[in-house]
Amino acid sequence: MVVTALKEPASLATRRTPRVKTGRRDSQTRAAILFLVPASIGFLVFFAWPTLRGLYLSFTDYNLLRPPTFIGLDNYIAIAADPVFWNSLKVTLEYVVINVGVQTVAALALAVLMQRFTRSMVVRGVIMLPYLIANVIVALVWFWLADYNLGLINAALDAVGLGKIGFFGNEDLAMGTIAMVNVWRHLGYTALLLFAGLQAIPRDVYEAAEVDGAGEWRVFRSVTLPLLRPVLAFVLVVTVVGSFQIFDTIAVTTGGGPVDATRAINYYIYQRAFERLDFGYASALAVILMILLAAIALVQNKLLRANESDLER
Repeated sequence: MVVTALKEPASLATRRTPRVKTGRRDSQTRAAILFLVPASIGFLVFFAWPTLRGLYLSFTDYNLLRPPTFIGLDNYIAIAADPVFWNSLKVTLEYVVINVGVQTVAALALAVLMQRFTRSMVVRGVIMLPYLIANVIVALVWFWLADYNLGLINAALDAVGLGKIGFFGNEDLAMGTIAMVNVWRHLGYTALLLFAGLQAIPRDVYEAAEVDGAGEWRVFRSVTLPLLRPVLAFVLVVTVVGSFQIFDTIAVTTGGGPVDATRAINYYIYQRAFERLDFGYASALAVILMILLAAIALVQNKLLRANESDLER
């Protein structure tokens, strides 16, 4: 007896296949939504809502003792005529220039040295150690080390006859000292980011430059820096934005002094909000800072062409 296998009609098979694909797609969509929900809630609760609330409060007179009173642009007009605000902006810019300039150059030099002489995981771990310490602890340790009367640094300077220096008490040195403390903490992290960028540069590019007879400096200037630009742009944007938000080091060392020499804009916002309870004015300051940082980041990305790489050319 010949048994003929029953063949499923083509129309039925055609109808079933999309159902399997559709079911799989629906399950993937549900899984994606499940993963996105916690992050979305965190974004809405800790970023979107505080941002909108702060924007609203910037147009009000609010001090926790009474409901917010809408006053329009009065806070912004007062800020434009506030000498403390302009001084805090100048102080912040001074810190940003020192911190970003020294940190980027030193981190780039350290990354190049690591690329040339060692790629040891132990060395990378040691370099990262300061970054793993809380910023407040780092600030306190350096504050004690540089103390005018009891600090080891001043004891060493006095021992060699150079005399003691008021690192945090001198208005001309205080902000530079704070910047160097933060350079010490973040140097390893920034260097490792740049080191990762150097690792991504193909070796044959350097070999071609050597064949052409390019020297060390010429290779660095014409090959390494252009190919490192996307990573360098990212580092600069992150470092600049982070530098504008300097707060904890100032809070535990100088408290904005001496003579407002270290009263950065973030610390001024804190003082207006939590010392004077002027939350409307502080919110207006925060909105100005947010707009300023967004503009700086956009300009940096545009000038540095952060989304382009010379490897693609």
